[in-house]
Amino acid sequence: MQLDIFQVDAFSSEIFGGNPAAVCPLEAWLPDEVLQRIAAENNLSETAYCVRNGEVFELRWFTPTVEVDLCGHATLATAWVLFEQFGEARDVLRFSTRSGELRVSRKDGRLAMDFPSKHPELVAVPPGLLQALGLERADALYRTDDYLVVVEDEAIVAGLAPDFVALAAFDVRGVAVTAPGRHFDFVSRWFGPRVGVNEDPVTGSAHTSLATYWAKRLGKSDLIAEQGGARKGQLHCEVLDNDRVIISGQGALYLRGTIFI
Repeated sequence: MQLDIFQVDAFSSEIFGGNPAAVCPLEAWLPDEVLQRIAAENNLSETAYCVRNGEVFELRWFTPTVEVDLCGHATLATAWVLFEQFGEARDVLRFSTRSGELRVSRKDGRLAMDFPSKHPELVAVPPGLLQALGLERADALYRTDDYLVVVEDEAIVAGLAPDFVALAAFDVRGVAVTAPGRHFDFVSRWFGPRVGVNEDPVTGSAHTSLATYWAKRLGKSDLIAEQGGARKGQLHCEVLDNDRVIISGQGALYLRGTIFI
């Protein structure tokens, strides 16, 4: 069997930026074990698989170790492949996922993803979390499916060097550390050793929480964000009143090839 595979650098207009995701369009679903082994072989933070079902695409995302409920950058990468490589003429693509129906549209030269927003709740800092991140202190800690650690300066975010083994002990999907930015409304980095991704360069799904937090804090619904350490990407976030958030970015094709299984 031969399968098409694409690698797209999501949330970047040029290759070697943003967050790389593999995309494998399928005619029909393969066994979960095969999907997981392909994702492990790709060894990227996410591999996305999609199957057309009428006017909707069924979409699933796998890290090298587990299937996840939501992935922003791999959704953007999938939409980019369908638009740019498969010539989808519609302006809006509909995806059926474990997080409900997601829609991606073309808007102002970017791909705009319509995601459910999350509302972070203030929580106490658990023992060992700051030490695992290499932080002496944090301004606040919030929780959704991730921890959101708020610090005072983007230089703190840039200088993080977490202990990933220690960080994997916390019962959350991942840990985002965020601060106000000098050139962006906010900056962040996201660490997910518990789901097999030590650091994700740009995490669209984390911005369903981050954008909601910063929109409330800054008193604005339109935000420009940057995420990443050595490798960075940029996102435009629009927090809506209906518990949705529009997360937009660009994509660049790095690789197209064939998988032989």
